Amino acid sequence: MASQWIWVAWVVFLRVGAAIALIPVFGERLVPLRIKLGLAAAFTCIVAPAVASDIGAIPSGLSAVVWLSGAEALNGLVFGFSLRVFIWLLQIAGSVIAQSASLSQLLGGAGVDPQPAISQLLLFAGLALAAMADLHVQIAAAIIRSYHVLPPGIIPIAGDLSQWSVGRVASVFSLAFSYSSPFIIASLIYNVALGVINRAMPQLMVAFVGAPAITFGGLVLLLVLTPLLLPLWLRTFMAHMSAPIGVLP
Repeated sequence: MASQWIWVAWVVFLRVGAAIALIPVFGERLVPLRIKLGLAAAFTCIVAPAVASDIGAIPSGLSAVVWLSGAEALNGLVFGFSLRVFIWLLQIAGSVIAQSASLSQLLGGAGVDPQPAISQLLLFAGLALAAMADLHVQIAAAIIRSYHVLPPGIIPIAGDLSQWSVGRVASVFSLAFSYSSPFIIASLIYNVALGVINRAMPQLMVAFVGAPAITFGGLVLLLVLTPLLLPLWLRTFMAHMSAPIGVLP
């Protein structure tokens, strides 16, 4: 009986440990590895009793043990990737917004993940909102549900996994463009108007007038829209948590 529970804990730890490397908040590169190891052990203690019946007995051969271990690590990475894309969504949207407001180079950061300051602002604000929304509870429940889509020891077909991954990345870029579309439209209208003014008044140095104006306008627009964009992102993220992997094609 004890050996069976150790086996269950090991199999669950493999999936949880791989997922922790990519899960938002807990899997950030700023989090020390020891903290991630402790989080993986804590989530294992929560998930293992709920999925013990799905794992089964200890395989008889070494090759079966190695296969199951590798499959669970891969399934954990797939699960973590399905959640990590929402962090990339904020980073991509922030980069597009910074580019539209001419702030991508002026206020660029040189941290662990070099990103414009607006990307860092959206990223940390989004992570804080997710943590305040009981993210740990949602992740534990999502890991338990993942065993129904990705059973233990079953590796997804490469073609299906590739198609699923491409679909996830495409949806991220689509949502990021949607979030940043007000800034893109405002920048387009402003630059067209600036070009018309330059044609009408060639002697006016529009660059000296236009650069501060587009930056100020972008910051004002960011001030107005950020309280709307972040709750929208949080609702989308939490809705995705109910079925993080969905149904593989």
